[in-house]
Amino acid sequence: MSDTRLSFKEMCARFDVTPRTLRYYEYIELLSPEKEGRARFYGAREVARMTLILRGRKFGYSLEGIRQWLQIYEKEGNEAQMRAWVVSADRQLGGLAEQKKQIDEAMDELKKLRDETAEALKEMNSKVGNF
Repeated sequence: MSDTRLSFKEMCARFDVTPRTLRYYEYIELLSPEKEGRARFYGAREVARMTLILRGRKFGYSLEGIRQWLQIYEKEGNEAQMRAWVVSADRQLGGLAEQKKQIDEAMDELKKLRDETAEALKEMNSKVGNF
């Protein structure tokens, strides 16, 4: 990754997040941009962390869970962070599988109800036409 620093506005644009989101991530100590006066600048470390944060959110992790995972790297290093990631990913995959099962069941039930309702409407329309 290059040594280029991104401004606050560039960081928002690069990751398609709102300024409020970026400020919040800083407030909860997920990001620590360099500050020059009121300006904030994001280097390679912060860009990498933002990539991991957004990936974690996509996979359904809480911000607190992501923060704790990022802290492992700072306190214990890359290997410990990778071990924690594998355990966490296994747990998250189980949770997502359960959510998928529930969604599939809800979709099946909704389709059945829709089909029954459509059939009832068809029967009503055919009876009206027989008079």
